[in-house]
Amino acid sequence: MAGEGSVFAPSLEGMKHVKSEQGEMLTKPFLDVCKLILPVIDKFGAALAIVKSDIGGNITRLETKYSTDPTKYKLLYSMVQEEVQAKTAKGSSSCTNGLLWLTRAMDFLVELFRNLLTHQDWTMSQACTDSYSKTLKKFHGWLASSSFSVAMKLAPDRKKFMDVISGKGDINADIDSFCSTFSPFLAENHKFLASVGMDDLKAS
Repeated sequence: MAGEGSVFAPSLEGMKHVKSEQGEMLTKPFLDVCKLILPVIDKFGAALAIVKSDIGGNITRLETKYSTDPTKYKLLYSMVQEEVQAKTAKGSSSCTNGLLWLTRAMDFLVELFRNLLTHQDWTMSQACTDSYSKTLKKFHGWLASSSFSVAMKLAPDRKKFMDVISGKGDINADIDSFCSTFSPFLAENHKFLASVGMDDLKAS
């Protein structure tokens, strides 16, 4: 059970509803979980402002599409399949692109929180930089990488950050649950995107 008051509690609750009884990824519940993670990102302040606006923009893009026909787009991958058939999936404003970058940004966060759990001696910037190099960096061009490096220097003090996100919960247990429950969903997104040849698109 998620600790009362930890910032992860709402997203952990939401993760129970991401898949249908048939095991399919559902659009709205997945996007809702991503939205519930935004307040966690807020706590990083300026360091992750770029990541937050990126995530927010991609959620909005996918939600906008979903709301045009909630029945048709009930399953998360339906909008991608439609774009792949229409040959519009690679466009920079496609939902395919939105889902890909949303998933990558979430990979970065999962990796970052894993680092905070595993490397108790690391500073927050170390944890961020390591996670960035393992996840987003290889898909970013020079410009994105440099603005990211600058932002990482604004990372908050680790101890203060942990105090802020803990609430009354067992924060380490919640971080662990968050990483282990959320990463299989992200892996499934990558697997699906790879199956339609869309998992390795780079930023322009």
